Amino acid sequence: MSESAPESFINPRPSGVVDPRERATAVLEILLCSSIPTQLAIGALLRLAGIPSTDAAGHLSLTFVLTLSLADTALLILMMIFFMHVHGETPRATWFGTSHPLREALIGLATVPVVFVGVGIVLNAIRLFAPSLHNVENNPLEQLAATPGQAVAFSLVAIIAGGVREELQRAFMLRRFEQYLGGATLGVWVLSIAFGLGHVMQGWDAVVTTATLGAFWAWMYLQRRNSIAPIVSHAGFNSLEILRVALIGQ
Repeated sequence: MSESAPESFINPRPSGVVDPRERATAVLEILLCSSIPTQLAIGALLRLAGIPSTDAAGHLSLTFVLTLSLADTALLILMMIFFMHVHGETPRATWFGTSHPLREALIGLATVPVVFVGVGIVLNAIRLFAPSLHNVENNPLEQLAATPGQAVAFSLVAIIAGGVREELQRAFMLRRFEQYLGGATLGVWVLSIAFGLGHVMQGWDAVVTTATLGAFWAWMYLQRRNSIAPIVSHAGFNSLEILRVALIGQ
């Protein structure tokens, strides 16, 4: 654990003395900030506004995905800030700790090639030893980066909605598990599995791989008590994936 971790993180409240109402509130906050209700609501509004989720060929619409992701990111950050203020917490302490931002960014950047190579190893191992898990031949999200222009636009989604939003969500939810729901270890398991299942449309091999990635970024946050390194690592990995698709295809 980082030596600069705030005292509130070093000594989280024991889960055994949590008021049931606080526990229920924490569960509700996690569900509200999971992206599921917000994306359903925003998606419905976009469709009402005449922005379809798929194009004429039945593929995901980049305009829809871009608008949905950015709107969801903004809404979720505002919601998490509100919930933290209700609990007497500050976003700075929860998300950024006290360590130097540049140092954290460099640490995150250093993990990008390791994560990128590691994902390749895991995916190929899955396809070698458990080929049935590779049940989606063409990743529908990778089709959004088929041209250079699309790759640039989708990179924006990958960096902001993938790197920034998901890592801020992860830190916020891990904090709730530490305080009210049984501890950080349980939080890592639950959130990593949920993170993996959120990618089920990309195939079960992607589910396993992204769950592993989620656990790694959760561990990184808990070690450093700062979201900058996981954000940079996540955003960098996503950007490399989009570059790979743009250059060599799926």
